[in-house]
Amino acid sequence: MKISYLDGPRLYSAFMVGGNEVIKDQNYLNKINVFPVPDSDTGTNLASTMRSIAEGAVSNPSAHKTLHSIADMALSGARGNSGMIFAQFVHGISEEVKNVKRISTTSFGEIVKKAVQYAYKSVVSPVEGTMLTVMKDWAEAVYQQRTKMKDFVDLLSYSLQVTKKSLIETRYKLPVLAKAGVVDAGAKGFVDFLEGITNFIKKGKLKKIPKPIALLREDEGFHVHKNKDAIEQRYCTEALLVGKGMDLDKLREETIPFGSSAILAGSEEKVRIHIHTDHPADLFYRLKDYGTIAQLKADDMKKQYEASYERKSKIALVTDSVCDLPQEIIDEYQIHVIPFNLSFGENLFLDKVTITPDQFYTLLKTQREHPKTAQPPLKTVQNLFSFLATHYESIIVVNISDKLSGAHKLCQEASSIVQNKKISVIDSRHLSVSLGLVVLRIAEEIDKGKPHDEIVKLVEEWILKTKIFVDIQTLKYMVRGGRVSPMKGLIAKILNLKPIVSLDSEGKGIASGKSFSRRGNMKKIMRMIKDMADKEKLWNYAIVHAQNLERAEMYAEKIKESIHQNPAYIVDISPVIGVHNGIGAVGIALMSE
Repeated sequence: MKISYLDGPRLYSAFMVGGNEVIKDQNYLNKINVFPVPDSDTGTNLASTMRSIAEGAVSNPSAHKTLHSIADMALSGARGNSGMIFAQFVHGISEEVKNVKRISTTSFGEIVKKAVQYAYKSVVSPVEGTMLTVMKDWAEAVYQQRTKMKDFVDLLSYSLQVTKKSLIETRYKLPVLAKAGVVDAGAKGFVDFLEGITNFIKKGKLKKIPKPIALLREDEGFHVHKNKDAIEQRYCTEALLVGKGMDLDKLREETIPFGSSAILAGSEEKVRIHIHTDHPADLFYRLKDYGTIAQLKADDMKKQYEASYERKSKIALVTDSVCDLPQEIIDEYQIHVIPFNLSFGENLFLDKVTITPDQFYTLLKTQREHPKTAQPPLKTVQNLFSFLATHYESIIVVNISDKLSGAHKLCQEASSIVQNKKISVIDSRHLSVSLGLVVLRIAEEIDKGKPHDEIVKLVEEWILKTKIFVDIQTLKYMVRGGRVSPMKGLIAKILNLKPIVSLDSEGKGIASGKSFSRRGNMKKIMRMIKDMADKEKLWNYAIVHAQNLERAEMYAEKIKESIHQNPAYIVDISPVIGVHNGIGAVGIALMSE
């Protein structure tokens, strides 16, 4: 069958069959992935990008409209270096097609040659011998034969052979590929894509396009390095910025200093950014000024490497970002933290990862719209549990009180995908610093080698023996967030009431007292702490604060004078908690032996 032109339906069909071929080969692509870093995820990332196209792209009689839809979905779903390069290449094709309804071989050759430059420009430091080189060689072959071959069957068949030769040559162009004895994984994925299209137009029927094949791996998107030395920056971050008139060159200049492996793909209305960085919060705090952060991901590659190759225990310990612990403790005990989503207007952040407490409180003071919080997507938690299940014998998950959040039920649902692996999902009935103490005690017992079942049995005792007292400076933020009615907030303001908030045995928020001054609050809280210490020996205590380190240290000094013990730690309150408690709050948690 001769094909002299490409229209919308034919292009749509081509991307469906080509994408399916990549998805089928994803495990092999993961296996040979050694550049730019040995993530073992190039196949997963490319497959995810292709699946995004298959699930969202719409066929239209117009080649231009179809390609625009495909490019938009490719950019929205692009993952990793390879996925973003492919998405930008498709974006380039879409831009160069203009308003054409049908594409001839002559114009196709000109279009794809120009589109290659879009792909090259997206990569901050392009390297030959990669997916970029193979794309360029394919496009050049198409361009050279564009006027000689008027049949797309002949043109694609010829250019595919040139591309396969280029793929083989990648192993000789990059020393890391030659040493591993493999071709570039991203380049191989691109060849898979072309091969799927070429084979189908030779043998298949365009009206019978197979449905997209399901992804073969549950741990989609995890970047697990096999070489610790390759982890130069801790977080593999990706974000989608949406806006109008965004300047890609300025965004590139803003992004580059923050790390390595930087790729920026998209247009003035939609830009996808990928970078490895140690400072994701600083980066995204700046990026919010260029557009709306609509999608966001930040994988902790150090934590994932440790889980894969340097586990300290057979038990994985997981909590959510509402658990207030210092990063040093989290790293020491290899605790896995699921970040809550936090948004100011339409700008999305990941609690404690892409926004720091100081940045959060600056926005809280300056933004008219009160921030909102949300539990993480189910798929994110499922991916984490699936990943941990392949490396640990069992998993213990400890969540914020289910009376305050749906995170506990979410983790219970996510854990159902873990087969033949012991996983305990525990409702701590606590939050913030009191949740931190519970998690810390579990971590210490895991570190001592205590069995899973024994720890889970003891957790209930530790939960009951833990108390929290929160000294609130103002009810303004609780009123803004809807936790307290405006009338009660007004009365409290007029009377200068300072509430003390705690949790009951079920994990519900309760008022433990109130004063007409913060000095009065401190006296009452100290009295409650002394009563608790007189009845039972304390295991430990900790203090958190919302931009009020001075008051937190005052509490620490007074408690030390009373019970002759230093706090386990003093740390900032999680921004997600700060949404409701507001600036100036101080929380103290104590656990009895």
